[in-house]
Amino acid sequence: MCHPSWARARTDAQRLIDLARLRRVRDRMDREYARPLNVEALARDANMSAGHLSRQFRLAYGESPYAYLMTRRIERATALLRRGDLGVTEVCFAVGCSSLGTFSTRFTELIGMAPSAYRRQAVGAAAGMPPCVAKQVTRPIRQREAPIAQPQPA
Repeated sequence: MCHPSWARARTDAQRLIDLARLRRVRDRMDREYARPLNVEALARDANMSAGHLSRQFRLAYGESPYAYLMTRRIERATALLRRGDLGVTEVCFAVGCSSLGTFSTRFTELIGMAPSAYRRQAVGAAAGMPPCVAKQVTRPIRQREAPIAQPQPA
């Protein structure tokens, strides 16, 4: 029978192993966002079940692997749309989305406007701004996290 301190040490060691695996999964999504990725393949490569990966990823990073991947894709899409040389459909596929509808819906959820409206507004808006500043200023914020504007009295 295991001594409780041994069991706790084993659990802690497993947690550290899982965290290292989760970092590798997150890093892979950051690098390969434009490739077809799904939770099952990511989990298989991390030697975890898809359910375990999803639960542990959410605990570690506050969102599901799918939500994290889509945020990275939308983040990259904003940069491509700001450039102005690609249309919305081209950007959708360039960042790894296979459905224009899903891309547009998720983009609107994260950015607060449709990709076409963002493209019209953003083209040239970041002109002269260093890319690192433009990335920070235009980083996606989920609408539920965005500060709510208070109506001004007329």
